[in-house]
Amino acid sequence: MTNSDSGLTNHEVTICLAGGAVLGPFNATWSKGEGGDVRELAKEYDAFLQGDKQHRFKFHLHDTYTNTVHTLILDFRQVTGICDHVRLRSHAND
Repeated sequence: MTNSDSGLTNHEVTICLAGGAVLGPFNATWSKGEGGDVRELAKEYDAFLQGDKQHRFKFHLHDTYTNTVHTLILDFRQVTGICDHVRLRSHAND
């Protein structure tokens, strides 16, 4: 990766809920400079599945494509799965 992209990764996050409802997909961008909560959402949910108590309920997903922020307020007891699809940068541009 070059210095110009600052470790930017592009995520597409989909959240499955009990009963079959689906939220998303949400485009979200994460970089070291401007993180948002896209990675924290996955970490927090993984910890919850491993027996930890849920500590956060509000997550902000920054979408740099549309210059918007998606705010999700989630009760992990109602979440059955989270898919975090990450678009990797092509090495052809290096």
